[in-house]
Amino acid sequence: MERVNETVVREFVFLGFSSLARLQELLFVIFLLLYLFTLGTNAIILSTIVLDRALHTPMYFFLAILSCSETCYTFVIVPKMLVDLLAQKKTISFMGCAIQMFSFLFLGCCHSFLLAAMGYDRYMAICNPLRYTVLMGHGVCMGLVAAACACGFAVSLVTTSLIFHLPFHSSNQLHHFFCDISPVLKLASQHSGLSQLVIFMLGVFVLVIPLLLILVSYVRIISAILKIPSAVGRYKTFSTCASHLIVVTVHYGCASFIYLRPKTNYSSGQDTLISVSYTILTPLFNPVIYSLRNKEFKSALRRTIGQTLYSLN
Repeated sequence: MERVNETVVREFVFLGFSSLARLQELLFVIFLLLYLFTLGTNAIILSTIVLDRALHTPMYFFLAILSCSETCYTFVIVPKMLVDLLAQKKTISFMGCAIQMFSFLFLGCCHSFLLAAMGYDRYMAICNPLRYTVLMGHGVCMGLVAAACACGFAVSLVTTSLIFHLPFHSSNQLHHFFCDISPVLKLASQHSGLSQLVIFMLGVFVLVIPLLLILVSYVRIISAILKIPSAVGRYKTFSTCASHLIVVTVHYGCASFIYLRPKTNYSSGQDTLISVSYTILTPLFNPVIYSLRNKEFKSALRRTIGQTLYSLN
């Protein structure tokens, strides 16, 4: 028997921003400010939806869940990234890396299915306005959120298990700033063709199936909008979907580039840049897009602020 004298990897070293050594303190300040602003805007959205009874509708229920999900998503990645920007040794344990991957995959998968649920909600509101409150009752909304969480949990558990059961005996230098799928797989000593196929198919399931459901919803929504006789009515109806469409485009554009491309197109520099966009910028823009484009939410926010100031005085 041949004896293999290789050290088992017990921790990973992040190299995501190593090429920007002189700018890491500046990046820390920028990312910290963006992160605090993201936390603040999501907290405002959640508190406004909870406190204002006019926003206790399915649309804002899903928005509150999405806002909470994005807050947790950034919490899984950004604080560790901020610490590493100032640390000399940018490491994470093997188990810590697995937990981080499971957590962000779970929240990312939930995000995809929540966007599909929000598309279905818009379809019901526009195509079945008279029965909307009955068809989208509290039980249905909770069921859709539970289904999104169940799908996210199953996909993230299977994917993380398949990846971290691979042998890691060679390099432990991770060319990324968090434990993403492609950078970690690149460090595995051996690759199972079946495991890679399963991981790819799960990625297709998480991205393609919700996107197809959203497309079907919007085909029917557009068909219903075109039947509205007045141009003003068509514009007002479609404007209720504009924010959702912008978020869907950004989310699926970034995710498809990262997870549905051929492995030969892997580029650590590109991945780091794209990952910054969907871990820091997208969670920042999403609540702003949903709130600032929505007159009803802005009115509710003014009422909430007024009631709060009145109570304090």
